[in-house]
Amino acid sequence: MEKKSIRVAYGESLVRLGAENDKIVVLDADLAEATMTKGFKAAYPDRFYDCGIAEANMVDMAAGMSTMGLIPFCSTFAVFAGRSYDQIRNGICYPKFNVKLGFSHAGITLGEDGGSHQAIEDIALMRVLPNMTVFAPSDANECWECVKAAAAIEGPVYIRTARLPSPVYDPAPFEVGKGRVICDGTDCVIFTCGIMLEHCLNAVEILKEKGKNPALVSFHTLKPFDGALALEYAAKCKNVFTVEEHSIIGGLGDAVAAELCGKGSFVFRKIGINDVFGQSGKPADLLREYGLTGPQIAETVLESCK
Repeated sequence: MEKKSIRVAYGESLVRLGAENDKIVVLDADLAEATMTKGFKAAYPDRFYDCGIAEANMVDMAAGMSTMGLIPFCSTFAVFAGRSYDQIRNGICYPKFNVKLGFSHAGITLGEDGGSHQAIEDIALMRVLPNMTVFAPSDANECWECVKAAAAIEGPVYIRTARLPSPVYDPAPFEVGKGRVICDGTDCVIFTCGIMLEHCLNAVEILKEKGKNPALVSFHTLKPFDGALALEYAAKCKNVFTVEEHSIIGGLGDAVAAELCGKGSFVFRKIGINDVFGQSGKPADLLREYGLTGPQIAETVLESCK
């Protein structure tokens, strides 16, 4: 199966969108080579702005541009969202300005750069902000849909992208705020997002070999969240698991938990980064270290379902 990094797909999507809409502008914080906005810079140099290592200034510039009818996409590493959080909160979300944030290198699969650069808190930071839409695409095709949808939404949008190449799946119907059922099942349900879909699919295969009938649901939109779908599958399967390359605090797991609270009796387990920082290592080794490989996910599910 073809693999492509979602950050690469993000850069390609901006070029594609820029050809369709001349109001699209791109701002980057001295990381165009890494965030893949270099393609937009080459195609539309008069609509690209390198703001240097000054993320807060970049966000404020984008806020101003949005008031002039432009649709700015800001790009940097996801971990640097913290440097500009005041501007994102008060300069974009509070007035509901039409600014898009495409932040890359999220999660531990950034790899050797280590815990100082591995964003495990970005979804939590963005989900809590009023007026913010949050996307976590699982592959290149879904990334295009998220970028296209972001441009059409009137208001702030966060798009989480990854460095590690991941499988490119067949295009599927896309609707903002709606989850996608990857496979149906009755014994247990795994909810996931982003590049963890690959590893959850592997876990599903293992579980089927063990005689289980698991369901798998992927959420490209984490806010607004498809609580109705989460509750439907939780009620049907009873054994509920969330898998994310993010802290178990404030991310997908908490979004699901909020929807299920007080609405039934479930076995519920969050699988993710357990309130620790990342560390330096190869992406595959880090996924194994934090229990996020397919076999480890399957083992956790089997143990919890006993």
